[in-house]
Amino acid sequence: MSNTVQILFGLFGGLAVFIYGMNMMSECLQKAAGEKMKAVLALLTKNPVLGVLAGALTTAVLQSSSATTVMAIGFVSAGLMTLPQAISIIFGANIGTTMTAQIIAFKISDYIFLIIFVGFLISFLSRSERIKNIGLTIFAFGLLFLGIDTMGSVMQPLANSPVFTELFDKVSDIPVLGVLTGTVMTLVVQSSSATIAVLQNFAIQPGADGVSSVIGLTGAIPILLGDNIGTTITAVLASIGQPRNAKRTAAAHCIFNVSGCLLFIWFIRPFAAFIQMISPKGPEVEVISRQIANAHTTFNIVMTLIWTPLLFVMVKLVMRLIPDKKEGEGDPAEPVYLDDRLMAQPAAALQLAAKEILHLAFLVGEQLHLTTGMVRRKEEGRPAAGIEQRERLKGLGGKITEYLSGLFSAGVLTEEQAAQTAGVMYLLGDVERMGELCVDVTLAIEDRDRRKTKYSKEAMKDLEKSLKVIEDMYGAALQVLTTGDEESARKIRKKKEKVLDLDIEMRKGHMDRVSKGKCATEMTGPLNDILHAVDRMGNCCVNIADAALDKVDLNYFNATGSPEELTAKE
Repeated sequence: MSNTVQILFGLFGGLAVFIYGMNMMSECLQKAAGEKMKAVLALLTKNPVLGVLAGALTTAVLQSSSATTVMAIGFVSAGLMTLPQAISIIFGANIGTTMTAQIIAFKISDYIFLIIFVGFLISFLSRSERIKNIGLTIFAFGLLFLGIDTMGSVMQPLANSPVFTELFDKVSDIPVLGVLTGTVMTLVVQSSSATIAVLQNFAIQPGADGVSSVIGLTGAIPILLGDNIGTTITAVLASIGQPRNAKRTAAAHCIFNVSGCLLFIWFIRPFAAFIQMISPKGPEVEVISRQIANAHTTFNIVMTLIWTPLLFVMVKLVMRLIPDKKEGEGDPAEPVYLDDRLMAQPAAALQLAAKEILHLAFLVGEQLHLTTGMVRRKEEGRPAAGIEQRERLKGLGGKITEYLSGLFSAGVLTEEQAAQTAGVMYLLGDVERMGELCVDVTLAIEDRDRRKTKYSKEAMKDLEKSLKVIEDMYGAALQVLTTGDEESARKIRKKKEKVLDLDIEMRKGHMDRVSKGKCATEMTGPLNDILHAVDRMGNCCVNIADAALDKVDLNYFNATGSPEELTAKE
């Protein structure tokens, strides 16, 4: 095997180990500190400074600005985050991602296998899921440096190659060429952290004098600027097919990095001199890795300090680039919040799933209100309307179930998250059942309008009274769901007893009217079916309240929303 092939295999193999270790470390950190990350996101307010802080801390935990950016785009497309909040998050994410380069700059080659062994030992022996994830994080951290060390060892022959020496001389003299090189590298690898790691490893290779870097800081900075531009492609890809605010968020990410490159490219040498001044002193090959990390951090901090006070300018700019457009209304029963791109961030994905369940609960509340209106003849049923609504509600419930099942099968949930998700699926079953029963009653009412024999006015008045109680119970159940109010749960149980009393009264009243010839005998079966459905609706309301108290806490997923927004109004 030729030396060139061996070098390429070593370079790509080391890069693969590095990226695998980085992704594994990100996933394990999320499992170990996912809920704390959610608390960091809760810092979001109208204050952009807190948004920047939240983005920086979240990215430092995830070890991936791309993950934070995709999360921000998912939230803004779901309407859980405003455009200025999402943009401030991305500003902070650009600072947080520099943590990886700072970690790489530490020289721990002699301790790599010790770190890997300790991480393996902790994860292998521990029974606690949290400690096991901490062990796997340490193990992945060791893999990350193993990949770096592998790349560094195979790059040594490249440093002495006349082809590469000549190429990097041109990069140093023509900064634009360095920017293009960094951009293309990141576009291919899809990770700025990985390409910066490659850059740091190549930069520590000595030149002909054995002391100076083969590329030098002035040659590395343009490539670093290109890396920052290349990483924006992830945000652009994540925004494809998303609402306009999501596209604007991705555009803001691009503007941030491109504007920084256009600004800094004119000051490469003064910038390099400043970085050398604030970095550790010593032979260039020994300190250049830290200098590159410091240049990366300084670039993003400076651009954040420039753009944060000008956040309103950024918002206006992206609004002008991607203006509002009148779009047709979509199917209200289609998922509004679910985003498959957030599967790798379970804390965020579960928040969207909880909001989607509340969306389904709102649609069920609308259907219940429509059903009560049809009994009062305020609404006119039309053939097949109930069947269409049943399919819509069933379809939405099925997509939520599929989404939650996907999180289970992906293996990204902690034990606590898995327990809460199982409870959510139990709750979802009752919400879906409530919707189906509403449609059953709706279909029965529609059937009433097509029958020659009608229900008596007294029967409809009693049914309206029962459905009104169910509406009150359902509203109270959602109150329990969003607030955990135990007093509301007790009221629901008392109202369930009232529904049973009304059921008995309605059956007795109907039989009395049949005996007096006021109601047709053939209407007894359909009326009993309706009353049975109403009774089961009452059970669903009680089950939802009980689940909210015993199994499910939607506030655990940080799913906010007032019950008034989730129940239908007159």
